[in-house]
Amino acid sequence: MTLSALNADIIVDQLNAGEITATDCVQHFLERIETHNSDLNAFISVSDKALEQAEAIDNRRKAGESLGCLAGLPIAIKDGICVAGQPTTAGSKMLEKFSAPYDATIVERLKSAGAIVIGKTNMDEFAMGSSTENSYFGSTNNPWATDRVPGGSSGGSAACVAGRLAPVAIGSDTGGSIRQPASFCGITGLKPTYGRVSRYGLIAFASSLDQIGPMTRTAKESALLMSVIAGFDPRDSTSSKEQVSDSLASLETPLKGIRIGVCRDHLNEGLHLEVKTKINDAISVFKQLGANIEEIELPHTKSAVAAYYIIAPCEASSNLARYDGVRYTFRAQANDLEEMYRNTRGQGFGDEVKQRIMLGTYALSSGYYEAYYLKASKVRRMIKQDYDEAFQKVDLILGPTTPTPAFKLGQHTQDPLAMYLADIFTVSANLAGIPAISVPVEPSSTGLPIGLQLQGRAFEENILLRAAHQFQNETPWHTTSPSEPWRTQS
Repeated sequence: MTLSALNADIIVDQLNAGEITATDCVQHFLERIETHNSDLNAFISVSDKALEQAEAIDNRRKAGESLGCLAGLPIAIKDGICVAGQPTTAGSKMLEKFSAPYDATIVERLKSAGAIVIGKTNMDEFAMGSSTENSYFGSTNNPWATDRVPGGSSGGSAACVAGRLAPVAIGSDTGGSIRQPASFCGITGLKPTYGRVSRYGLIAFASSLDQIGPMTRTAKESALLMSVIAGFDPRDSTSSKEQVSDSLASLETPLKGIRIGVCRDHLNEGLHLEVKTKINDAISVFKQLGANIEEIELPHTKSAVAAYYIIAPCEASSNLARYDGVRYTFRAQANDLEEMYRNTRGQGFGDEVKQRIMLGTYALSSGYYEAYYLKASKVRRMIKQDYDEAFQKVDLILGPTTPTPAFKLGQHTQDPLAMYLADIFTVSANLAGIPAISVPVEPSSTGLPIGLQLQGRAFEENILLRAAHQFQNETPWHTTSPSEPWRTQS
């Protein structure tokens, strides 16, 4: 069995046992990137220091030094997260030549545990998109069908894990940007509770919604990464001091008696028939595991997409004001300062980013603030109240991650509403600040992955991961891989 076929926890075990070296491991995945990235465009850049770092870990291991729990494990990082000395572009022309001067907190923690960053993954520009078609560096292709999108905005991270170009990856999730691509690419994606994982070093999109999380093949691997990256960070003002539970230790705790809520509205309107069927099949698996299934209501989640696409652009309008041609890399030619601002932002931002900036600026403008932003904020509060009431009755909430399997490249690029509705089941968790995970269920009749979403109470990632892990113990869908060479689907 090749290294690319092994899960990250097994790779770590073999590294610790001396069965493989970090150098061999990193070399293997670098070779896969060199061979396959031209087909997938999952990576924007590849580290030229990864092999050197691997050799250093091998030497330390030979010397008997104490090493971190991820020592020698290659990992891919979404390109909106800072890695010192490496390009950090956020998928934008605006930051095309920007090299991060420091490590994000999450990168510091991964490196301290011995993980080796092998490259930065492609993404929708400034994380604004649901397909990874909005990148200045070109679209990413889904390895299950290269004429399909991998989802977004963390599409590069999802595609590289699904295509076995890296054992694990890190993404960010503002409205579903970890879970939706995880669903489209047949992998596991966890959005932690807001404040659970430090956002220091993450290029901001919408600061009250953004969260960093793991993208892996299995829930067990996500638990392993969470044991490293979760926890308080004084450099992030939104970071929580809430105690971090040991998710790895509780993975095998039986699910007997756990209460899982199902919102029937989420299994009807606008849902692809095969997605509905596969989610109902998954519910049967949880019943077999001893879970009690209860119907719940989340009445205000119907307005979640509308509220999200007011709040997120408003915050983006503020966060992206800093890209003016003065302080960052791209600067357009101009005859005066005003013209330089105008040309830089006009040429440096892509169409989707400009569209959201204008939408947010309009919603925050005098005379419209109360009609749009204030109203959206009230809806957000009601959505959170819906979840609070539901979690008094149940421990988890189960439903689809996306309404359809992955759609074709270009299918929704001229239809923003259809694109935005790909996140209809994911944005609510961001608005409420709760954790959520996507895991693969049985694929469609055409072989395209389908995702199941579990949502939990704030700071109870351990219950999410336990339920996902035990579901994966009973099903094979997380073990399947796309065929090589990558196929297309008409």
